[in-house]
Amino acid sequence: MKAIWNGVVLAESDDTVIVDGNHYFPRDSINDEYFSESANHTVCHWKGTADYFHVSVDGSNNPDAAWTYPEPLPKASHLAGHVAFWRGVQVVPS
Repeated sequence: MKAIWNGVVLAESDDTVIVDGNHYFPRDSINDEYFSESANHTVCHWKGTADYFHVSVDGSNNPDAAWTYPEPLPKASHLAGHVAFWRGVQVVPS
């Protein structure tokens, strides 16, 4: 799978985890140059607290377009070390 925004591949992996219709990419498959930490956090009752990332490509910014669960709750432990996308980021087959 590939995560693409603004014509750039943000992440690519053959080993994503699918939860609630979202592909979670392994953290090491992310192109870090396009990401910066956000101060935004949300809480899911079964996954835990999500941290967000802003995505920036060629001067265009997509705030809070990616998220991760750095310390997921036990039922979501398989999401540790993974990142998912939304807000216009296309996730397509490689």
